[in-house]
Amino acid sequence: MNIARSTAVQPVLANLDGLLPELESLYKDIHAHPELSMQETRTAALAAERLRTAGYEVTTGIGKTGVVGLMRNGDGPTVMLRADMDALPVEEATGAPYASKVKATDDEGKSVPVMHACGHDMHVTWLIGATTLLAKARSAWQGTLMAVFQPAEETAQGAQAMIDDGLFQRFPKPDVVLGQHVMVGPAGTIGGRTGAITSAADSLQIRLFGRGAHGSMPQASIDPVVMAAALVLRLQTIVSREISPAEAAVVTVGALQAGTKENVIPDEALIKLNVRTFDPGVRARVLAAIERIVKAEAAASGAPRAPEITPLDRYPLVTNDLEATRRVVAAFRGHFGEKRVRETGPASASEDFGSFGAEWHAPSVFWFVGGTDADAYSKAKAANRLNEIPTNHNPRFLPVMHPTLESGVEALVVASQAWFSA
Repeated sequence: MNIARSTAVQPVLANLDGLLPELESLYKDIHAHPELSMQETRTAALAAERLRTAGYEVTTGIGKTGVVGLMRNGDGPTVMLRADMDALPVEEATGAPYASKVKATDDEGKSVPVMHACGHDMHVTWLIGATTLLAKARSAWQGTLMAVFQPAEETAQGAQAMIDDGLFQRFPKPDVVLGQHVMVGPAGTIGGRTGAITSAADSLQIRLFGRGAHGSMPQASIDPVVMAAALVLRLQTIVSREISPAEAAVVTVGALQAGTKENVIPDEALIKLNVRTFDPGVRARVLAAIERIVKAEAAASGAPRAPEITPLDRYPLVTNDLEATRRVVAAFRGHFGEKRVRETGPASASEDFGSFGAEWHAPSVFWFVGGTDADAYSKAKAANRLNEIPTNHNPRFLPVMHPTLESGVEALVVASQAWFSA
């Protein structure tokens, strides 16, 4: 452990206990008032207000609702900390006294329930906590801190929207980009790894064309329902028969929509699917196989038109820089101890966090913070029932407040100080 670095963390974290009640109230407020992707105006305003109060230079409206706070504190490295702000169209079922009752209008004009089912409310609170503490203890570090509150992670829009809106031109290039995510795991534990940490993800829409007919006269039809059903089954063979067991890929059909009545063969069918990969070569092979199989199935069915394959969204592979990760892990182990810091495998979840480091050509590190009650997690693991713990995106997902809240704040401070006090 670097004694100087460890000592430098303590003055920053000395104010954490006194700040926790305020952070807890802030978290509950954000949780109770979730906002859909690219609609995070209230959350962004809260972040901007807290940054200004702490003495940061604040720029709002980046990529529509993104917020950047800068604190220049003498010569030294520039460290970027990122938190995502958006919530999901999910109806909350946690039973918490601060549960969301919010409904909002989505991009298709539909009224939907909204919930922070992925923990972005915790992410925002963590970053506000860390920036507040670092602002109060400026004598303990030197450099430039850049806090980025990002919109629309859930739709893979936000990071790119901020980049396209001039993030790289308007702000100093960071020496390191740091981010974290609350996940299922014993509360207060930290997990990460070098290399790929979250998967690349591609979502596609496939539109299949047939010829409609009465259900009693199937010979007059080209049935897109049968076409779609055969396609769903054949797509599963990509992973099982075209990808090596030593490689990793997931192909998930999440939606299949066709027809409106039981005795009417429709003209069209719609499939929406998602692909997860950890290697660019595997990704290219899977996407090429999907296109090949879709076109071949349509041709085999005698479809009157070629199918339409439309990309919906794409998340980049998030890769942790080797040397930067080693520095962060060493700092974590020095602060949290060996037992609370563990190495994980790559997660099949996806993130657009990786766009910042990859496109800015700056090293980045992303890690996970456990948010599950430690006793509940231990009992579930002993009973081989970990799959029953509500995961991110589940209507019952709710991180335990403590020690999740303070651990995430500490992690951001400790990781930052690994550069500021080096």
